[in-house]
Amino acid sequence: MDKKNKILKIREQFDILYPDADCTLEYNDAFHLLVATQLAAQCTDARVNLVTPALFAKFPDPAAFAAADIGELEELIRSTGFFHNKARNLKACGEVLCNEFGGKVPGTMEELLRLPGVGRKTANLVLGDVFGKPGIVVDTHAGRIARRIGLTKNQNPTKVEFDLLKIVPKDYQTRFCHQLVLHGRAVCRSQNPKCMECTIAPYCNAYNPK
Repeated sequence: MDKKNKILKIREQFDILYPDADCTLEYNDAFHLLVATQLAAQCTDARVNLVTPALFAKFPDPAAFAAADIGELEELIRSTGFFHNKARNLKACGEVLCNEFGGKVPGTMEELLRLPGVGRKTANLVLGDVFGKPGIVVDTHAGRIARRIGLTKNQNPTKVEFDLLKIVPKDYQTRFCHQLVLHGRAVCRSQNPKCMECTIAPYCNAYNPK
């Protein structure tokens, strides 16, 4: 089975298992999602969701982050890990948004990548969930499952992204990535995957080695 047909078969199963798959980070607007996604690096979405209410109550918008005391910002996000770098990037991100984008989150990949702390994963998530623009978000779950299934051989997230862009229909890209996250947490875990319970096992190279 070629990769495009494999995606269609997986889509049938995933849409049964995870019909309402959506971003598990809680946010009210594009900027909040931008911040939450940066905080989620090397941290669980559940932990980020515990941190962001107090964070956004204190710093609700790019201007507030730009003017933030770095020490206060670090304390609010400390439990997400790597808080020194994250705080520095978030403050700088607020400054760039205010100085170059009128305090608004831009809606193109090129512009988003100009923001401190924003890589392709964060940019694609914001573009897909806020702006409705198709894209592939490659987190650890997406990369792991894509390799196990046989959709890519690459380890580099950007290369995985472009491999998947070739075979995943545009209207399915954003939802597919959210479904991969849910499947990675529940079934196709890094350690001890539940292959015997997996409904996409028939299409998985790891389960059906050639």
